[in-house]
This record gives sequence, C-alpha cells and structure tokens, in this order.
Amino acid sequence: MTNVIDEMEADHAVYKTLLESTKAIPWKIDWKNMTFAYIGPQIESLLGWSPSSWVSVDDWVERMHPDDRERVVNFCVSQSQAGVDHEADYRALTKDGDYVWIRDVVHVVRINGEVDSLIGFMFDISERKKSEQELVRLHQELEKLSFKDDLTGIPNRRMFNSVLEREWARARREHQPLSLILMDIDYFKQYNDRYGHLQGDECLKRVAQALSTAAIRSTDFVARFGGEEFVLVLPNTDAKSVAILAEKCLALVRELQIPHDKSEVSQVLTASLGVGTLVPSLDVEPIEFIEKVDRLLYRAKQNGRNRIEYG
Repeated sequence: MTNVIDEMEADHAVYKTLLESTKAIPWKIDWKNMTFAYIGPQIESLLGWSPSSWVSVDDWVERMHPDDRERVVNFCVSQSQAGVDHEADYRALTKDGDYVWIRDVVHVVRINGEVDSLIGFMFDISERKKSEQELVRLHQELEKLSFKDDLTGIPNRRMFNSVLEREWARARREHQPLSLILMDIDYFKQYNDRYGHLQGDECLKRVAQALSTAAIRSTDFVARFGGEEFVLVLPNTDAKSVAILAEKCLALVRELQIPHDKSEVSQVLTASLGVGTLVPSLDVEPIEFIEKVDRLLYRAKQNGRNRIEYG
C-alpha cells in the first residue's frame, strides 16, 4: 500500500512539475464555492500577483480591464453553466497597473451531469494581439489610401461613389435637398501641351486645395472625379445656397492666377461648372442625377466655358 501511495505522490509531483514548467498558467476553480483550488506560480512572473492572492473568482473579475469585464464574465458564466468548454480573450491587470492580453482556455468538469469545477490554462497573447492590432492598422491605412487620390491628396472617385450613395439615402429618408457640382478645368489638354505634365500635375493640386477651402461644412465633400474634373457633394443644400458656392468655386480657380496662354477664354486658368439640386425620390437613381449634372457641365463648355449652368 505504501508503494502505491508513494507512486501516486511521485506521479502527482511529476505532473505538477510539468504544469509549472510551461509558459501556460494552469488553474482550477471550485464551481460550488467559486474559489480557486489552484493557480500556477507562473502567474506571478506574468502579472505580479502571487498565487495566494487568487482566492475567489472576484479576484479574477477585479483584475480584468473594465472594458472587457462585462462581456467576458457574462460569456464565461453562461458557457460554464451550460457545461460548454470555451475560450475568452481579455486584458488582465498587472500589479504595476499595466495590462496584459490573456487568453483563457476553459474545460468544464461535470459530475453526474452537474458542473463541479472549471479547469483551464491562461496564455499570454500580448505579442499576438500587437501583431493583430498592427495588421488592423495597416488594413485601415490601406483602406484610406484606396479612397484617396494619389496626386491631389483629396478623396477619389471611389470615395465619391460611397459618399453620394450614403448622402442620397439620407436625403431621401429625411426629404432634404441634395446638391452636386461637377467642375472641369477649361482647356486642360492645351495647358499640358503648353506647360508640360509636371506643371499640369501641380495645377491640379492647387485647384484641389482651393476647392477644399470652398467646402467649409463638415458634411460638404470634395473629390477628384477623374482627369481634370472635380466634384462636390453638398447635403442639405438648396438651389439658392449651391449657386453661391458654385460662384465661389469659379472665383477660387480664377484667383489662383495660374497662367494659361493657350486658353481661348482667359489668360489665366478657368473652369466650367454644372450644378444640380434635387430631393431624392424612389424613382430616381444617383447615376441619373450625376448624368444630369454632367450634361449641365457639357452645356457650360458648349456655351463658352468659364461659366456655370444650373438645373
């Protein structure tokens, strides 16, 4: 009998040594009393709290980041009550006041169909979380870049499509006017032929910057529509208000005083604008509105350029 006991104690010591030599932190909770029956000594090197300070589940809850607490506790309790093994990620408080990302892998022990205890391992996943957060940041940065015009730095056509769709739905829902301005730089091909493409790029940058100053409300939106064309989306803007802004845009381009001796309308750079306003309805699609304003822009160019056509 003594040999059997000695062998059992030896096995227990071996298992204990194995558990406590891993980076994973083993633990056990008595479900009935909600107390820690065991937690590995590795917890102290990771979080600074001694194993003896982990008495009840309250210690576990209190050492969890406030923003994670309700979500994690509710999830773990519901899963445990249902007898379902589960995992949970959260930020654990260190004794120094910092936080470490932890993953708890939990096994629910049931006896005669009733939950008896929880056995699990805590893993330090801080480095993994840092990598994940960096990937998210890079993805967001790439997403921003995909909506940004490389040359001018303002939003591009893709972003315009997204914004117009959003504002169209909002204006239709709230029965509010939505205005659109399409602007085309006059005789831009001749400008490039005369001054070169590098100077043409600089010209586009300056026009984009000027138009950005015209849209002063947080809801106003300016984008490069393509080539030498720009577009402004103006929510909650009626025909009278958009006319004032369109005149301002026309003046801002002239005020840049960019020489253009190959223009047939002026010795400085000018632009032509098409302007439209409507309250969106179910029987009109955004593309129809864009096409309408584009026709107004074409009319402005046909009627002599350096002007605005309204509709």
